Amino acid sequence: MTSQSLSYTPSLYGSDSDKKRQEIEAYFLETFERFELLFEPLASRDVFYKQPQPTRHPLIFYYGHTAVFYVNKLILSKVMTQRIDPHMESVFAIGVDEMSWDEIHSRESFPTVDAVKAYRQKVKALVLELIQTHTLKLPITWEDPFWWVLLMGCEHERIHLETSSVLHRQLDIEDVRLHEAWPRSLSTNTNSFPQNELLALPAAQVVLGKEHDEDFYSWDNEYGHQVVEVALIAYGKFLVSNGEFLSFVQEDGYENQAFWSESGWTWLTQDGRKYPYFWHKKEEVFYLRTMLEHIVLPLDWPVEVNFHEAQAFCRYKSYKEQKAYRLPTEAEWYRLANACDVGELFTQGNSNLKHASSTPVDHYAFGEFFDVTGNVWQWCDTSIDAFVGFKPHPMYDDFSVPTFDGEHSMIKGGSWISTGNECLKSSRYAFRPHFMQHAGFRYVVGEKQESHTQTTSVYETDVQVAQYCDFHYGPTHFGEPNFSVALVEKVLDKVSHKGRVLDLGCAVGRASFELSKHFKEVTGADFSARFIQVGTRLKTTGAIHYTRVIEGDITKLVSVRLEDLGAVNPQRIEFIQADACNLKPHLKGYDLVMALNLIDRLYEPLRFLQAMKSRINPGGILLIASPYTWLEAYTQKIFWLGGTIHEGTTQTTLEGLRAALKDSFELIEPPFDMPFVIRETQRKFQHTVSQVTLWKRL
Repeated sequence: MTSQSLSYTPSLYGSDSDKKRQEIEAYFLETFERFELLFEPLASRDVFYKQPQPTRHPLIFYYGHTAVFYVNKLILSKVMTQRIDPHMESVFAIGVDEMSWDEIHSRESFPTVDAVKAYRQKVKALVLELIQTHTLKLPITWEDPFWWVLLMGCEHERIHLETSSVLHRQLDIEDVRLHEAWPRSLSTNTNSFPQNELLALPAAQVVLGKEHDEDFYSWDNEYGHQVVEVALIAYGKFLVSNGEFLSFVQEDGYENQAFWSESGWTWLTQDGRKYPYFWHKKEEVFYLRTMLEHIVLPLDWPVEVNFHEAQAFCRYKSYKEQKAYRLPTEAEWYRLANACDVGELFTQGNSNLKHASSTPVDHYAFGEFFDVTGNVWQWCDTSIDAFVGFKPHPMYDDFSVPTFDGEHSMIKGGSWISTGNECLKSSRYAFRPHFMQHAGFRYVVGEKQESHTQTTSVYETDVQVAQYCDFHYGPTHFGEPNFSVALVEKVLDKVSHKGRVLDLGCAVGRASFELSKHFKEVTGADFSARFIQVGTRLKTTGAIHYTRVIEGDITKLVSVRLEDLGAVNPQRIEFIQADACNLKPHLKGYDLVMALNLIDRLYEPLRFLQAMKSRINPGGILLIASPYTWLEAYTQKIFWLGGTIHEGTTQTTLEGLRAALKDSFELIEPPFDMPFVIRETQRKFQHTVSQVTLWKRL
């Protein structure tokens, strides 16, 4: 049998940079190769193009995605300037959770398996060369443009090692075959299971969050601070086993609405499920689908369910025993972990691939309790949000922020295939309540303590996002019109056919809503998930809220309603996450592309301009508006259009635009200036001017 256990995530500290370089190189190789090994059990190449879960991408996407991630992040951090394969790095760029801006495409959109394998080898060779040649300064900090981003890529790939293994379990059994590298545990009991019991822990204070000087790579949502007083509470000694959960199934728990939350019952009604997803019934016998086979249901393994099912079981058990059973909060999980002396690294339980499956719930002891970490993730009755002091990492600002929506429930403790950062006590992951993971639960009895104090959405408190909200939706000043509204009105009579429009760099979406009044199909695209989630929220809920700074620490919560924008047609709009310098192939056929205050924030603006010929229909319009405030923080000087822009001079940039668009576009009217104001507070203004040019596709 192939050894399963992997290396733990490397410490950011050390005294010998050569040894640390070797350690990280080994960690990268182990991560990269173990992920590839996950795909070896697929029965044929056709399986790569199947979608075992309709709301997720085909498997080929994830096979390419983790390699593309290294390149795209190193381009963004400016460690790299040349792409390996722009097509690959576009089609495999985005897609983890079933966000509204994740795009699901058919097999025809993706390259062959051989092409993706070859691409992965090129990425591997490039990253190894960078590891050997890049300066390493210890400790590694999150400002480091290479080493932090490299570890980000490794931890990202290890997340997909786990999430892709869930998709493998959702394939038809004929689509996978046994493989020696993925041996499941042979310890099972199909006749009995340990009887659970409640064990009380006294009240205690729990400190959540961490500082930036701690030992290991962490995701941005893990930093910050939160103190919670956890009351006296009793915990289940074991995770809920298949055997314990079976009574809920046999007593028609899936058919009794009284046990389900409103959202849980809605999901169940649509899904039609009668027992857990990975259970299969044949001739009145239940079987369990492991990653690669069907086995008779091990009653002593932990049950794997989504949040809705876990919550419903707690209500069922409360009814049966007349006790208030429920799921623990995030803070209450920490209370248990602290009481059991769980350190930052998970070294005890069934995690880090000790096995390629669950194990009995009474196998790994943590004092009086079992499976405090490992075996399966544990659902918590906490919606993930930000700790006090949170800020998104600039190289991956869409990792956490899209989940701060009140619709993603926390999971803690890791599973059998959790590795790397997932094997840290401080790690924080969350999924939608209907999502399947290798996740189960432990119940508690006791008064619920709220684990967080933050009650606002992140874009209500994120300073940059709030400023953009105010720029797009707030009041105008000095008699100037709303910037987005004015430019939409300006371009309308220049567009002869009002079919499809791309609002590129849409930010928080005002122009997209204005365009929906006139065009049949509007795509608002931005690189930042923090921005597009605002437009998405306004479209789907009809309102957004943001914090306007009035003076000093005085703030005002501002509400914007969809009806405030006039006769918009939100059903015509889709918001997507996209890289303007490397758009996906299907984003084409537009009658208008608007790039508002975008071009001087692109890492390679010439690439964007040259691509417009293939994106815009003949006779279509390209509108470019920009103050051309070139900054090396966004665009290396060699990529500035026309060279350095001197104060009061925009001619060199106009010449750069002409050169980039020659033979494909003509300038249809002289450039004009459009003033706008970025408000830092209501009493302090930054007055700026964008030069606007309109180009017609020949």
